[in-house]
Amino acid sequence: MDKLVIRGGNPLEGTIRVSGAKNAALPAMAAALLTEEPVILENIPQVRDIVTERNLLASMGAEVELGYGRAHHRTTISCHTLANAEASYDLVKTMRASTLVLGPLVARTGQARVSLPGGCAIGARPIDLHIKGLEKLGARITQEHGYIEARAERLRGGRIVFEKITVTGTEDLLMAAALAEGETVLENCACEPEVVDLAELLNKMGARIAGAGTRTIRVCGVDKLTGTRHRIIPDRIEAGTFIVAAALTGGDLTVDNCEPQHLGALLSKLDECGVHVATTTDSVRIVSGGPLHSADVTTEEYPGFPTDMQAQYMALATQADGASLITENIFENRYMHAQELVRMGANIKIDGRRAVVRGKTPLSGAAVLASDLRASASLVLAALVAEGETIIDRVYHIDRGYERIEEKLRSVGAQIRRIGRLIPERAPVSAE
Repeated sequence: MDKLVIRGGNPLEGTIRVSGAKNAALPAMAAALLTEEPVILENIPQVRDIVTERNLLASMGAEVELGYGRAHHRTTISCHTLANAEASYDLVKTMRASTLVLGPLVARTGQARVSLPGGCAIGARPIDLHIKGLEKLGARITQEHGYIEARAERLRGGRIVFEKITVTGTEDLLMAAALAEGETVLENCACEPEVVDLAELLNKMGARIAGAGTRTIRVCGVDKLTGTRHRIIPDRIEAGTFIVAAALTGGDLTVDNCEPQHLGALLSKLDECGVHVATTTDSVRIVSGGPLHSADVTTEEYPGFPTDMQAQYMALATQADGASLITENIFENRYMHAQELVRMGANIKIDGRRAVVRGKTPLSGAAVLASDLRASASLVLAALVAEGETIIDRVYHIDRGYERIEEKLRSVGAQIRRIGRLIPERAPVSAE
């Protein structure tokens, strides 16, 4: 099992390039199920979740062609024939986004059998909002042995009001409604940029979708969708992670190939913390300034402060003067990184959904354990400013959502390397 070894103390200087958004690429790949024609997706990040999604689509009969050389971030998906409308547990147990194939499969084939999702252990992500929505569109749903089974001769348009804002639920039902008969109105929708990106892809495929990026989306169903070419938006969470890394370590770092308008809440909060930030149309530059100041953060749905940046901000707060109150409103179990930061010297107290971080505290290198994707990132950031060496175990979590993170950070001055198993496994003893 790979580990990351990081020696802190180096300021980050230079330019670091952001990859495509994993959370936009996954629904885009699922959308290819809606048409018999090839869908070409560009700016696909090379991360573990994308590999899982490719394997999942291939298991259903899709032809998934990978780009090579300069085109290695391009994927062509052809779902001309779908021989198997099932997402098995073995394929999706490590990925929360597996439910995104439920709507497209029912809309295209009239049936689907999808395992309940796996992924990060950061709290409940109920699939019941997906199920209730599909039932509103006429699907018959059963659940047994850890699988959701859905059937419908053809989905019919309807009015769906989400009980709570859900990104994957909005995306799943957006795809299902694209091929449903008649008009579907989705209310209390997620407004995340990844939802807007999916709607743009679907409209290129011939869908009739209006209102993406607002709380109300209208979809006029069509009989057939076509293939297209689409470029995935940059990953705002990866960009945010590198921006916080620069703020923590000092130096002069430019985060390139990003969308600053998707980072409004984070950049506003960093300004409150005393971080000097300059933006262009596609980059953010962070220049070392004075000391960091504490500031309270509350996670909210977009355009609020993203829950996927909460762990990274907690690492920043350990080095800010004063007390920062962090309130996690999206997931109920997303402070698993806090105890690992405490092992490194942080002063953090957890009380339910609230965490109080008192800084500035010196951090020291330690052996720590990554519990989920964004927790992994927070430990990397803390290690960049810690004294001595930090060894981060279970880095397969970070590989789910960050492309070559150690290479990118090393290119701008970080002392970081990946190591494999420290002690090789003993060869099996022959029975002879």
